Amino acid sequence: MMDLKGCIFDLDGVIVDTAKYHYMAWRRLAKELGFVFTLEDNEALKGVSRMASLEILLSKGNIHATRQEKEELAARKNGWYVEFISGMKPDEILPGSVKLLRSLRKEGILTAIGSASKNAGTIIDKINLRDMFDVIIDGNKISKAKPDPEIFLRAVQEMKLSPPHCIVFEDAQAGIEAAIAGGMKCVGVGSPELLGRADLVIPGLNKITLEQLRAL
Repeated sequence: MMDLKGCIFDLDGVIVDTAKYHYMAWRRLAKELGFVFTLEDNEALKGVSRMASLEILLSKGNIHATRQEKEELAARKNGWYVEFISGMKPDEILPGSVKLLRSLRKEGILTAIGSASKNAGTIIDKINLRDMFDVIIDGNKISKAKPDPEIFLRAVQEMKLSPPHCIVFEDAQAGIEAAIAGGMKCVGVGSPELLGRADLVIPGLNKITLEQLRAL
């Protein structure tokens, strides 16, 4: 039975599903560049940084670009993405998220966001969840991407806790590896085939209890 004091949540795919908005923006960019970017193609971008995602998209379209052109394309895609998420509403919160956050806070367990997205703050405000988190670590506060544990270690530090007392909730392999590297327990949200290295895998936050978390 662990002495649970803090929970750190990735945002995309765990609390909300913004993957569709990323896809809409990448698809629009591909269309402007003269080719079709499918949902199947988009699978390769999950958990990948913006610039690395752009490289995958450009190779798919067999397009060569200078470094400056790549930066302009990435900025254009992000502008569209920000437009899309600016219309988000609280009903886009994934099932079970609010209930779990409330029960954690009622028990005095601290909560944090650990998201590589530089738009995490915007999304949290749009879905009215800012007061549900004690700490928010996003892409603006870190220099190393997952699977480096920097983002989760920073969250632990700001909560004034230690890794063995914290659990990470992640939907991507890179995030699971980051949690393990940081010395934390990890709950995978999604497919057991992809997230098998996690201590526990669940289909969504509506399928977990405090008792299960403390038993990790």
